[in-house]
Order: sequence, then C-alpha cells, then structure tokens
Amino acid sequence: MITSANTPRRQQGVALFISLVLLLVLTIIGVSSVQTTSLEVRMSRNDHDTLLAFQSAESALRDAEAVLNNLTSTAGFDGGTGQYTVSEMGDPEIWRTNGIWSGGNSAVADEIQGTAADARYVIEYMGPVLRRENAYEQSDPYGSGGVLDRIEMFRITALGVGGTENARVMLQSTFGRVLN
Repeated sequence: MITSANTPRRQQGVALFISLVLLLVLTIIGVSSVQTTSLEVRMSRNDHDTLLAFQSAESALRDAEAVLNNLTSTAGFDGGTGQYTVSEMGDPEIWRTNGIWSGGNSAVADEIQGTAADARYVIEYMGPVLRRENAYEQSDPYGSGGVLDRIEMFRITALGVGGTENARVMLQSTFGRVLN
C-alpha cells in the first residue's frame, strides 16, 4: 500500500518562473546602473575638460597681463602678434573675426599639459582714460610738457582649449596701467 506522503507530486514550475522573474529584475537593475555610471563618467570627463580649458584661458590672460606690464608704448598695436587697436563702432570685434584664433593673428600663451591645443590671446588697445582723482590736472595750460595723468586701457580676450577640441572657454578682462 502506497501512502500519499510517499508519492511524488507533480511539479508545477512555480520556482522556475519566480527565479526567471528575479533574474530579469536583477538584469534590468544591472543594465540601468551601468548606463548611469557611464553617463556620470562622461559628465565627469566633460567637467574636467571644461575646467582644463578654463585654466588654460586663465593662464593666457596672465601671460597677456605680463606682456602689458612690460609695455612701454602703444605704438605696436597694429595687428602683429595679437596686438590690435579696438574696432570702430559698428565693426565686428577683433576677437569675433574669422581666423583670429589661428596662425599669427593671435599670440600663443605658455603651454598647459593635457590640453588639445595651445591657449591664445588677443590684446586690444582701447585708449586712455583720465584719472578721476586728478581730472583738473589733465590739461597743461602752462605748456610745461608734463606727463598727463591718464591710464591706458586694454581689453584682453583669451581662448583656452581643454583635453579635446570641443572643450573651449573664452575669457575677457580689462587691464589698465599708466605708461611711463
């Protein structure tokens, strides 16, 4: 006599179905986390490239300021080695013209490691500005030939490139100093 406890039951396949569903859920979670991680890596790389381009442009600004600190005359602002006079009203700005950032149209800054291209800068002479504190001394009514109290103003535009050519940062600063 065979009892019902000893007879094998017919399998329904529920355990197989549940394990397949759990495997599908784990696969979806895994694929989703891989996509999220790869997106975060790309975002991090782009952020790094942008910061590198910013540092490169900032370095180019400092190089241009060093050039201006050693400047004794504004006579050389004729377009050579990235030194221009500011554009006339209505004309496009120098830093927006075609080809300004290639060749000898702009000056090359000191190299920063890891960048795809050299940082470049353009210096524009904007003209003198009278000092407000000594405005009454600007004209020399006695003809003594004294030096006028004025500040020569320059606009520096720098273009930095990051780890790839697509990461570009452009910075501008205004620089003023008294020329001796």
